[in-house]
Amino acid sequence: MTSAPIIKAKAPIKVSLEEGKKYFWCRCGRSKNSPFCDGSHKDTGITPLAFTADETKDRFLCQCKATANSPFCDGTHSKLEAEAGDPLPS
Repeated sequence: MTSAPIIKAKAPIKVSLEEGKKYFWCRCGRSKNSPFCDGSHKDTGITPLAFTADETKDRFLCQCKATANSPFCDGTHSKLEAEAGDPLPS
């Protein structure tokens, strides 16, 4: 069964990434370890996005799950009408 992603927040979250380290960005919005995956996506049909940091740097990761530049925020959250915790519109 495929579920819709849940908007975790309508703002990005600043995280410190380490060059060469692999991360798993939560795409389902259910993780209690947001913005990173904690396995809560099981049975949703949604999988996390694996990425490796290309440099040690603070970055802003998307929490609305609607970015076109996953896992990074592109400002799409400012155009969403749904409240945090709501499924994304289809």
